[in-house]
Formats: sequence, structure tokens, C-alpha cells
Amino acid sequence: MPELPEVEVVRAGLQRHVAGAGVEAVEVLHPRPLRRDPRGSDGFVAALVGRRIEAVRRRGKYFWLALDAEGERPGDALLGHLGMSGQMLLHRPGAPDERHLRVRFTLATDEGPLEMRFVDQRMFGGLLVSDAGAELPTEIAHIGRDPLDPAFDEDAFVRRVRRRASAIKRQLLDQSLVSGVGNIYADEALWRAQVHGERPGDRLAAAQVREVIGHARDVMTDALAQGGTSFDALYVNVNGESGYFDRSLHAYGREGEACERCGTPIRRVAFMNRSSYFCPQCQRPPRRRAGAAPRRAGAR
Repeated sequence: MPELPEVEVVRAGLQRHVAGAGVEAVEVLHPRPLRRDPRGSDGFVAALVGRRIEAVRRRGKYFWLALDAEGERPGDALLGHLGMSGQMLLHRPGAPDERHLRVRFTLATDEGPLEMRFVDQRMFGGLLVSDAGAELPTEIAHIGRDPLDPAFDEDAFVRRVRRRASAIKRQLLDQSLVSGVGNIYADEALWRAQVHGERPGDRLAAAQVREVIGHARDVMTDALAQGGTSFDALYVNVNGESGYFDRSLHAYGREGEACERCGTPIRRVAFMNRSSYFCPQCQRPPRRRAGAAPRRAGAR
């Protein structure tokens, strides 16, 4: 699933190529990506044709194309989420259609006509037009800022984590607390900080929480420099190119391989219908709290 670095790579690519472009036509080839837009397909098209894209912005794993204002009314926004397999691709007209092409936007740019295509194999992603959402769509106003955002309040993040008994990894994945950190980069940050993902937030020192979020920021910055993480063809940038950060991962996806710090084999355990990867030597699991019920046999 694309996480913050992958979505930022897509946002930056769109900003370079479509900011200032006019929307000449929109073709909806499958309605499911628009399921959260109350306008339906026809209303979605009508809300976009004739508008100009002013900028491309992001919060967490969401991105949006800010549209020009109409009179004194604030501009709307085309809000997008890539889900598990979504792609926003740019092509010159006439390029062969992708098998899972869902929505086609025909744009007028200074360099000539351009097609922006929303492609989504599994169709967990989606698009909608957010009324007056050019600065920040109301649909995502509840989402916290991400560690790469200059306005991210690290002190407030540390305080909130340490007030909660929930595990630190669950807190890293709580998009209302901090956005953009997904399963891959949470595991990598925790490995770098030598903190087990099941450690309760209220049993971590402030310095440990700061180290974890600092490593999350660092690992995502490193991933951005390499175009994001691609494990298959489902994540690509706007030019259809894969990222290469998977070659730099220390924990995620490395089950059975030697930890690069201590040589202990990396372990994988089930976690929220996904997996967690960690070093059992460097990232010692937390002791049970006094009086806590023991886990059922076979539970992990």
C-alpha cells in the first residue's frame, strides 16, 4: 500500500506537470472510484470540466489538486487516495490504455494536451470533488500532520503517545495522531530505534518516543530520495517508474534474514491483518503488566 513517501513522489510529479493545466474533459470508465462523491459520475465530470489546476497538495496519504476559485467562492479540490493499488499516471494522448484504467482526465498544458489517468487494479482507492477544499478538504481535516510537515508538533505528539497505554506501533499507524506512517515505515523506524512495536506508549520515556518519530522522519526522507518503496508493479510514480527503497529496508520483509546489527534472524508476526517484522534480540518484547491476563495459547 502506498505510504507517505510514495504519495509524496506522486504529488511532486503531478505538481511539476499539471499545475496550471486546464481540465478539458473527464471520462469515467468505472464508477467505483467515485463511490464517496455524492455527485455521482455525471456530477463529478461537471464539477471538473473547465476548471484550472492551481497546485497539488498532500496531507498524510491523501493528495489533492487545488482548483481555481469561482468569484469570491474558495476553490474546490479533486481529492484522491491511492488505496492498495492506485496509480496516477501521465501520458500523451494516444498511449495505450492500461488494463485497469478507471478515470481519464484530458488536460491542456503549456506543452500541449496531456492525459492524467487514475488506474486501480483492486479499486480500494478513490477520487471525489471536495467543495471549497482547495486549501484543505474538509473530508481529511481530522487527519494529523505528518513528520515531514514543518508544522508537525513533535512535543504534542510525544505527550499524547505517553498518555496512552496502546502499543507504540498502533499509535504510529493512528492517522489522527500522526499521518502518513504506514506498516513498512513503522517497522523500519522501530528497528532503527530498537523499540518493540508492542511497547505501550505510557511505558516509553519521552526521549524514546522522540527517537522513534525521528527515525520515522529519517526513514521516510531516505525513501523519498529513492522514489519510494516498490514491492511489485502496483506502486509507480507518474511516469510509471518504480521506487528502489525496498533494497534499503532493514526489517520489513526480511523474515529469517540476519539482523544487520546483531545477526539474529528477523521475525515476522501477525499484526492487524498484516505483518510486523522485528529483531527479537535488539527489540525486546515488553514485560506483561502486573495483573494482566496471560495471552491465549498460540496468540502472538
